[in-house]
Amino acid sequence: MNRLDSFLGLAAALALGSSRVDASEEPAAQPKASLIVVVGAAGEESYGTVFKASGAAFVQAGETAHANVHALGSDESTDVHEGFKSLLAAESPTGPEPLWLVLIGHGTVDGKEGKFNLRGADLTASELAAMLKPMERPVVVIAAFSSSGAFLAPLSAPGRVIVTATRTGGESNYSHFAEKIAQTITNPAADLDHDGQTSLLEAWLSAARQVAEFYESDGRLATEHSLLDDNGDTLGTPADWFSGTRVVKKANDARLPDGRRAHQLHLLPSPGDAALSSETRAQRDKLELEIAALRDKKESLPEDEYYAQLEGLCVRLAQIYHGSKAEAPKR
Repeated sequence: MNRLDSFLGLAAALALGSSRVDASEEPAAQPKASLIVVVGAAGEESYGTVFKASGAAFVQAGETAHANVHALGSDESTDVHEGFKSLLAAESPTGPEPLWLVLIGHGTVDGKEGKFNLRGADLTASELAAMLKPMERPVVVIAAFSSSGAFLAPLSAPGRVIVTATRTGGESNYSHFAEKIAQTITNPAADLDHDGQTSLLEAWLSAARQVAEFYESDGRLATEHSLLDDNGDTLGTPADWFSGTRVVKKANDARLPDGRRAHQLHLLPSPGDAALSSETRAQRDKLELEIAALRDKKESLPEDEYYAQLEGLCVRLAQIYHGSKAEAPKR
């Protein structure tokens, strides 16, 4: 056993020594995540059937997780654009729990401006960016529509996770991504690290790879390439840069890799994670990101200094679980 394993074992031992809790029920008086699912204009009935089914899968997952769930787009008489603006304006801009936005349908590009096609006025990337500007809470945007790559740069910001179905606005053909991520967002089969919950990162990786396999098995040139951005650099990372849940390719510059924050977010958390208070979970997530950042610097630090810092972070992580009196999830 190396020194890293010893420190991680120490953290796990302290955490597992804490009292177990019954997390089968929704925690009382806890802030809730919010989920807004928008199904856009279908254009064709066959598309509409898939879009509505994908939206319904997200709604069901959100309700199972006791999130505050809102769905728009199934009622064709509704002005979806105005309804979405009203819902987003009613959301608290602060708080520890994330706001999830799931946009399913078709997109286009007008000049350089990305658009999500709705009944009524379309939603533009710049308009959505302006709506989200006041948000200081965690925000997840799953842009599951064609040409959604045009939304990544305008929406990218610290504290946000942006998933797009396409790499650019030019990938304008019908997108299969919405159907795939709707199937994986809470699917245990996508739980790559076997911690009893499927993270947004894991769901995205599984969905993106299923989309790639669809085109390959059908002998067709892929017309959509999904991206994930959770480090706020506006660039995004494709799924083929990952092995498991870790980025194994490096960009030409020194930017931090995407995926770490997305791996901490779960639309449907495990009972152990759900039992943690919002504050405890936020502290845990912060320490995990600090540990990951420290590992990035391992080669540039003296060995004793590296392990001293690592031990301190691991002990603090274990103390968080111990203080919460909840079992530490395997991560």
